[in-house]
Parts: sequence; C-alpha cells; structure tokens
Amino acid sequence: MAAMAVLQSSMTSLSLSYNSFLGQRLSPPTLYPVTAKPSEKPCLIVARLKRWERKECKPNSLPVLHKMHVKVGDTVKVISGRDKGKIGEITKIFKHNSSVVVNEINLKTKHVKSRGEDEPGQILKIEAPIHSSNVMLYSKEKNVASRVGHKILEDGTRVRYLIKTGEIIDSAENWKKLKEEKKKTEVAVAS
Repeated sequence: MAAMAVLQSSMTSLSLSYNSFLGQRLSPPTLYPVTAKPSEKPCLIVARLKRWERKECKPNSLPVLHKMHVKVGDTVKVISGRDKGKIGEITKIFKHNSSVVVNEINLKTKHVKSRGEDEPGQILKIEAPIHSSNVMLYSKEKNVASRVGHKILEDGTRVRYLIKTGEIIDSAENWKKLKEEKKKTEVAVAS
C-alpha cells in the first residue's frame, strides 16, 4: 500500500497534459493519417490474366504491348518447336505476350463436355499460340524464309520487305486482298 501511495504522489507531481511532455510541446492528435512520400520509381504492376499466366502492365494498368515483326495475314515458316518447317498464315496476334496463332499449326486437343442431352461431348483440335520469335516470314514465290526489313518508298510510305529476296510485304494489293477475304468470312459467318 505504501508503494502505491508513493507512485500516486509522484504521478501528480508530474502533472502531464497533452500540450506538454517534459518541456516539449506535443501536436494535438490528428484525425487524418500521415501520407507517405511517393516512391521515385513506380513499380511495374502485374495484372492477372489466367491463374498461370501474368501480363506486364504499365503504372496506369494498361498492358505493355510488344512490337512484332509479323502481322495478321503474313505467310510464315515455323523455325523451332514440334512443328518446325511447317508453313502457314497468321490468323491472330497477341501483342501483350508476343505470340501468334498460325492456321493449322500447333494443334492441341480440347475436350468439350456435353451441355445438354441434345448436344454430345466432343474432342476438338484447336490452334494454340506460338511465340513470335519461333516464326519467320516466308516468300511463296522464292520458297525461302527471311528476316524482315523496313524501308521508305519514294511516295513516303513505310513498308516491310524480306531481306533475302527484296520482296515487299506491305503492298496495297496485299492489304486489299486481305480485307476482301475478311469481308467474305464475315458474310459467311453471318449467314
């Protein structure tokens, strides 16, 4: 009991208040938390694409799109992997992970469950994506695969060409032909 009385008397002699603490002035309690300094280097955000696949994103959450040497409609030759040496046409590109889907190449089996009694289950063959570094542009006329180069023509248009043969890939006729084929497929799907 005596110890308790000594402790109480020492506490009253200090007479602490929120304005002073051993001669130092304390700031009144704030309602808002103190903001931290923004970091100089913004970290690269990774967005979820699928459970096993990640997509690099910029700080504004838009995906990082890679430049690719191929476009939709190009004829390419596979230079590595299980389908090495096969030739096909690009049907779809994915710029966020630099992969391409080539017609009738890299076929995978997909098992589809039945959705009802009238629709049976089936095993489908689908075209899986290939990394764009595993394909090379191909010339049908000369039957040779080549790297791609860029040059500017006299009229100021920038075109791609095959380095080995000098054949121009991005000509106006090729684009017109590609657009016509796309319209035909859209009409066929719609009907």
